[in-house]
Amino acid sequence: MKDVLKIAVLASGSGTNLQALLDRFNGVPDSSARVSRVIASRAGIGALARAEVAGVPGAVLPAGDAGTGLQAALFAELDVAEADLVVLAGFLKLIPVPVVSAYRGRMINIHPALLPAFGGPGMFGRHVHEAVLRSGARVTGVTVHFVDEEYDHGAIIAQWPVPVLSGDDAERLAARVLEVEHRVLPAVVLGFAEGAFELDPIGDCRWRDRWFAGNTFNMESEV
Repeated sequence: MKDVLKIAVLASGSGTNLQALLDRFNGVPDSSARVSRVIASRAGIGALARAEVAGVPGAVLPAGDAGTGLQAALFAELDVAEADLVVLAGFLKLIPVPVVSAYRGRMINIHPALLPAFGGPGMFGRHVHEAVLRSGARVTGVTVHFVDEEYDHGAIIAQWPVPVLSGDDAERLAARVLEVEHRVLPAVVLGFAEGAFELDPIGDCRWRDRWFAGNTFNMESEV
């Protein structure tokens, strides 16, 4: 029997990207990966409710954005999860440096723009889409990247463009980007589970083959 990649998902909100992972991997026969634990930045969020419905254990981190308490709690929860991969899916806390170091190359984040544009502290959710619209950019998109010691800064694994359409407001643009997030994130996780890419010794993402060769990832229907 093949080993199943265990995924710990860190979340701070409604958990729609978590749901995309649950739908793709949990409860699917012969799946190469599964979400083993959901770790929330605060109680009462939608991600925890989704985890409960899926039968996945959930936990809540202590209040505060930094310090040894958060570090210790993260290490403890990731250890319980037996995490092979850590996925930040709308997680708003900065990961403590020792945790980043321990999971380097095994911790990824999804961001609703084409990094390095529209990233960094304070650039999350609606703030990102409002900034894109103010800039006049005609294309935005989705980025999945390895996590390092800075917000939205690690080596880029994959990106996918999303058009900015005439008449878009933040809500319409966010919905279009989110639909792509729900496709890209499970595809990247599957790629990790299959050994399709890795963080190389100089800190770049190295792909074994061309990006999602074959039918692994199909965006032909995306507007």
